[in-house]
Amino acid sequence: MSLTQFSDYALRLLVVVALAKGRPVTIAAAAKQLKVSNNHLMKVSNVLTRSGILSGVRGRSGGLLLKRQPQEIGIGELFRLTEPDFDLTVCLSAPRKCPLHQVCSAPPFLTRARAAFFHELDGRTLADVLATSC
Repeated sequence: MSLTQFSDYALRLLVVVALAKGRPVTIAAAAKQLKVSNNHLMKVSNVLTRSGILSGVRGRSGGLLLKRQPQEIGIGELFRLTEPDFDLTVCLSAPRKCPLHQVCSAPPFLTRARAAFFHELDGRTLADVLATSC
């Protein structure tokens, strides 16, 4: 299992903005620091802004700011927002498409595994990420 590049960039952008400690961060500055394209970060910042995690300040000294405190931004929330789905296999998204759906017992434990994954992430915030070195 792997998170998308979009989710990776979203988390890293939040770290960059949080580390700026209230100073607006431009997309260009964040893109340079993270070594990713402006276009990718623009898409990520739009999602994070629309969701209320970031706010954008227009103008010459504008940029991105955290709209909430780091301890209020859940990592589970972030990944649910930025990932297209967490169906580990087709049996979780469309059980009847699997030819073994009547004899396979994988869906219940795969569902519990996904729940355990989010249980761990839901207990973590951006503040936890900032407390460790990445």
